[in-house]
Amino acid sequence: MAVTALCQGEGCRTGHTGGRARRRTTDGSRLCRSCAEHLTAGLAELAHLYEECGRVLGGAAPGSLRERTSGGELPGLPFNGAAADVRARMVSVLGSWSGLVAQERGLTPPPRTVAALTAFLGRNAAWLAAHAAAGEASGEIARLVRAGRRAAFPDPARSIRLGDCPESGCSGALTLAVRAGARADAPAIVCAADAAHRWTSDQWSALSRSMDSAREGGAPAAAATERWLTAADIAQLWQTPTGTVYRLASEGRWRRRNRAGRTYYNESDVRDCFARRAAART
Repeated sequence: MAVTALCQGEGCRTGHTGGRARRRTTDGSRLCRSCAEHLTAGLAELAHLYEECGRVLGGAAPGSLRERTSGGELPGLPFNGAAADVRARMVSVLGSWSGLVAQERGLTPPPRTVAALTAFLGRNAAWLAAHAAAGEASGEIARLVRAGRRAAFPDPARSIRLGDCPESGCSGALTLAVRAGARADAPAIVCAADAAHRWTSDQWSALSRSMDSAREGGAPAAAATERWLTAADIAQLWQTPTGTVYRLASEGRWRRRNRAGRTYYNESDVRDCFARRAAART
């Protein structure tokens, strides 16, 4: 018989303080399936957040789409202490957990870079989830992810244009306000011409398809109207951890473009991927 215990993960701990019961674990793990998945996704996201914070230190406006200019950083650019601090914390915290894993498992420690440290911990995530310190690891990684998001994509968030409003007779354009920590039921997609035309992020898939249907036969160059979204945009629209977005992009080989040092994914590929995932769950 499998031995069960109460989950020690960050998600269950914070949920427990809010009145929700902790989930149970099996097979010797100290984390439930959900908290174990969040630990793995958090490690993957940290590698990308480290790079995003580096962009902020390099002179890019947090969360912006400003094109890079020649001639180096802008004169008088203020030093972003939050981004520098969180990058240093990432190296320190990830290095400590990697050292623990390497020592107790008899493995060679990875190079002290965030990319190498997160990859090493990702490969040993199941072992770490069964360790006596799994709860502390879950909490520290979750706090690092939150700090990295705040430093790389602080509010007020940028707005991006998604396309023409699909409401009949409306000539307005839809924009998405990408805000860290936004609720799924908060109106995030709004029309510039009519404030009554607004949708929540969890309605995006259906809305996107209706927009595509509305322009079929009317736009001779349909490819020119394709939407390209960053990982942060996708996480907001589909209410998915950013680490999971990067994993799905790699597994599904989503089409991508690079602009000003940032990666954008083809929205049609993203939408089809999440549609298949939703169908598999039903």
